[in-house]
Parts: sequence; C-alpha cells; structure tokens
Amino acid sequence: MSNRAKLFIPAVFFVAMLGLLFYGLGQNPNLVPSALVNRPLPEFSLPALFETNGVVGSEQLKGGIYLVNFWATWCAPCHVEHPYLVEISERETDITFVGVNYKDDVDDAREFLGERGNPFKLSLVDANGSLGIDFGVAGAPETFLVDQSGTIRYKHVGVIDNRVWDEVFVPLLAELR
Repeated sequence: MSNRAKLFIPAVFFVAMLGLLFYGLGQNPNLVPSALVNRPLPEFSLPALFETNGVVGSEQLKGGIYLVNFWATWCAPCHVEHPYLVEISERETDITFVGVNYKDDVDDAREFLGERGNPFKLSLVDANGSLGIDFGVAGAPETFLVDQSGTIRYKHVGVIDNRVWDEVFVPLLAELR
C-alpha cells in the first residue's frame, strides 16, 4: 500500500464514526427493547413499603391492568415524573399503579410519598435491586405495562408525562381494555 493510501485510512475511519454518531442521535433513547415484553411477569415476593411484615408477590399482579413503576427518592427524573403519576392514577381508576422503590432508603420513600401524594395501590421495596435485575432495569424511572394475564406488554424508559401518556400509553391501554 502506498503512503498516500495510508493517509486516507484515518479519514475513512473518521467519516464512518461520524455516520454512526449521527445515526445514534436520530434514535429515541426511550425506546429500549426488552426481552420481557410479551413474556410473563418475573416471579417475586418483596416486602411492602407501608405494611409491617407485609409481602407483595407476582401472583397479586394478575386479573387486571398494572403499571409497574421503578422509582427512587435519589432519582431526579422521578421527582419530575411523580406529579404526573399522581394525576394519572386519580383519573385512570381501572389501572393498578404498582411502585417499586428501587435501591432506596425506606424512610425517605415513605416520607416522599406522604408529602407528595401516593399514586401506588401497591408499593414494594427492592432494596438490593434484585427485582430490578429480573426486570432488566438499567435505572429509574422505568415503567412496565402488565395485562390481565400477568404478561408484560410494554416497557418505558424515562419520565412519563402527559405527552408520553397520551401518545404511548393511551393507545396501548385501549388495546388491552
């Protein structure tokens, strides 16, 4: 190979990397594929956030539509998302909102929900993140839509706001209902 041809190798590499960068920038970071979509809910049994010695298990999440939301007090986007979840839970009475307090301090979580409202009918404590691992959670907030049979139908990564609710969840819920 001539010396001139060798000069073009870094340029070709740079152009290829630039193309990959622009391709990645055009993708929606909230559309994260999940191996669990269209599969049964992972089996679990975790302590309830508000009940002494109470336990919530996966068998309780069948026979209705469930929104399973992984959240934490240390998570800034969860603070942004929380008022929308409270609002949505008040108007969508046929959906059971399940909160999974993810790798958090239990007392902080109870105080947070006590002060800002509690959209969750069921609240679990995932102190060590084991349920998060089973669900494939990379970070909070992440939300899973579960149908009447206990099958995960959708995974959303990031904040749920009114726009996301109307554009993504409302059509999915119409199909499930």
